[in-house]
Amino acid sequence: MKTDYLLNITLPELTSYLFRSVLKFYLCAESVLQMFTNSHQHLIWILCPPGSQMGQGLWRIARNQQLQQQGYSGQGYLTREHGRRIPANNVSNTSHRKQAQGGIDIYHLLKTRKSKEQEGFINLEMLPPELSFTILSYLNATDLCLASCVWQDLANDELLWQGLCKSTWGHCSIYNKNPPLGFSFRKLYMQLDEGSLTFNANPDEGVNYFMSKGILDDSPKEIAKFIFCTRTLNWKKLRIYLDERRDVLDDLVTLHNFRNQFLPNALREFFRHIHAPEERGEYLETLITKFSHRFCACNPDLMRELGLSPDAVYVLCYSLILLSIDLTSPHVKNKMSKREFIRNTRRAAQNISEDFVGHLYDNIYLIGHVAA
Repeated sequence: MKTDYLLNITLPELTSYLFRSVLKFYLCAESVLQMFTNSHQHLIWILCPPGSQMGQGLWRIARNQQLQQQGYSGQGYLTREHGRRIPANNVSNTSHRKQAQGGIDIYHLLKTRKSKEQEGFINLEMLPPELSFTILSYLNATDLCLASCVWQDLANDELLWQGLCKSTWGHCSIYNKNPPLGFSFRKLYMQLDEGSLTFNANPDEGVNYFMSKGILDDSPKEIAKFIFCTRTLNWKKLRIYLDERRDVLDDLVTLHNFRNQFLPNALREFFRHIHAPEERGEYLETLITKFSHRFCACNPDLMRELGLSPDAVYVLCYSLILLSIDLTSPHVKNKMSKREFIRNTRRAAQNISEDFVGHLYDNIYLIGHVAA
């Protein structure tokens, strides 16, 4: 009967039968060899010296198993499998593949059958609301709009858009009013962004846009607060607008607090909000005059102690600007020395102490330009 079966068997069936037999023999032999190398390493040394071909193969298996148990490879690689080197950090994956009788094919098959939900990004709707809002609060407006396509209820929350509005435009008149019907901070963000772009193209049209939308009141003080708390306005356009609207400039200067600040540092903060003109002229003189009066108003005790007046502070500010240009300009070869600065400044303002003028020079020399 067995002979008749062998005569009737086809070539593909015979090939499949032989392949399964060889695979079973290989797996059994590999298991026995691993058990043998684990428990009889001293016999390997006697029966198969390391110099022989069989000894090298057995010792390589024993060494790889030892490194696999330690989870470490001194050279960063273990043995070769199918003609390629296996990194040490993939030992666990390799052992998983060998345990499956299909080897690497079954491993890839199982890998492709993983659900996409396990490999994708975590669903924010499954998290507590506080944690979801905290994650989304790190996004800008563009990314938050994209996130609303996935998590519509979370990304359209009013608190998130309110935070974006107030972090970019710190003050708006509409913040302190009762919101009109149909108001949303997301819509307000779009209007503020459009108004800022309009301002950077034409300042007067930008301010009129804010007023037409009810975002700003028609008041110099409200406009000054908006400018003081906004960093998205073009400084060149802003300088032109403030040169035309001196009433807004006056209120903008009063928003600065220079109390207990060193004069050069206070001047830097002032020019950080109100940029100095590129050329010397009437507008620069107006800025320095307003700064001098504001600095004296914020530091009355210091002014009495040093014997300074707004006119003396005005002279010092001009001296600091000229010194900044002298020390930072690459076109000036012979830089002004500390002694020369003290002599020239005290010649213009005689009541100022030499030590105080020396500290002014050191500040410019170490920190840099006051109107950069």
